[in-house]
Amino acid sequence: MFVFCLIKKGDSMIQVKNITKEFVSAKKYPGLKGAIKGLFSREKVRKTAVDDISFDIAEGEIVGYIGSNGAGKSTTIKMMTGILRPTKGQCIVNGIDPSKNRLDNAQNIGVVFGQRTQLWWDLPLSESFTILKEIYNVSDEEYEERMNFLNEVLGLPDFFDQSVRTLSLGQRMRADLGAALLHNPKVLYLDEPTIGLDLVVKDKIRQAIKDINQKYKTTVILTTHDIGDIEELCNRIIIIDEGRKIYDGGLQELKDTYGKTRKVTMELRQVKEAEKINWTEKLGTTEDKYQVTTDEEKNQLTITFEKNEIQISDIIATIMEVTEVKDIQIQETELAEIVKEIYNHQFQSEEIAE
Repeated sequence: MFVFCLIKKGDSMIQVKNITKEFVSAKKYPGLKGAIKGLFSREKVRKTAVDDISFDIAEGEIVGYIGSNGAGKSTTIKMMTGILRPTKGQCIVNGIDPSKNRLDNAQNIGVVFGQRTQLWWDLPLSESFTILKEIYNVSDEEYEERMNFLNEVLGLPDFFDQSVRTLSLGQRMRADLGAALLHNPKVLYLDEPTIGLDLVVKDKIRQAIKDINQKYKTTVILTTHDIGDIEELCNRIIIIDEGRKIYDGGLQELKDTYGKTRKVTMELRQVKEAEKINWTEKLGTTEDKYQVTTDEEKNQLTITFEKNEIQISDIIATIMEVTEVKDIQIQETELAEIVKEIYNHQFQSEEIAE
């Protein structure tokens, strides 16, 4: 059993209740004989991609939905958007079952895939937006109001008259985000929205998502491998692995609870003096609770330690007994490392009550 906790606030925009998705395929056999046998065999293989997942997402939340490749996150998103129907359980988005009411659901959602586009490749971007306006029955007044805002936050006028095929990746991502929001959807699904973008464009996309969420209270579901996206945009994350939910809670809570280690790097007057210290004796702990590295060229000493076992003040006091400390930097465990540990099933099971 893995650690998880649920956050509930406000009215639910999305309710996922014990959804399971199984795929059934013909059993394959190795070799040429196996291939021939497969033509006549009726044996089936059943694979569970998503296994009894439940969560609620409130209106206006930005939630990171993350997992390693093959964890089942894309299958979950497809059930939430109505592309797939759950084998068991139920998914409700803004009061609608997406798999049973696809047209109504389409009016409520926007989708942006980092590697795909919903724009017409050979048409100017302006014409793509005009077509989408008609598809979603957006009135002239709503279109003008929405475009004024999207132009401001996404900078669309810079390339609005260019054909989509001539746009850079960053421009296309901004255009796709604008297209997904043209009909003011209640829920926005973002799949790797900043993949392949440089830092400047990433910052623009992230800020645009924040502005859109703040102005329209758009509920945002973000799937990404970019931890920077999660830290910049999300206060809550849901982590799944092997089709099961293993964490659902606050981002800061995750860091506080599972960020077991802390790193302190000190620039010293003479690092060679610090190399003589018996840290196990001075800190009153065991060698598995800390790790010491030195850089004689830079006169730096770095100690990575378990923050619940060792106090930074004890480390600094020990150093100052033998040499002068010129500078000090303290770094908490990075989110990427925490998530990596969860993926690798290295946390001890301890259920946190709701």
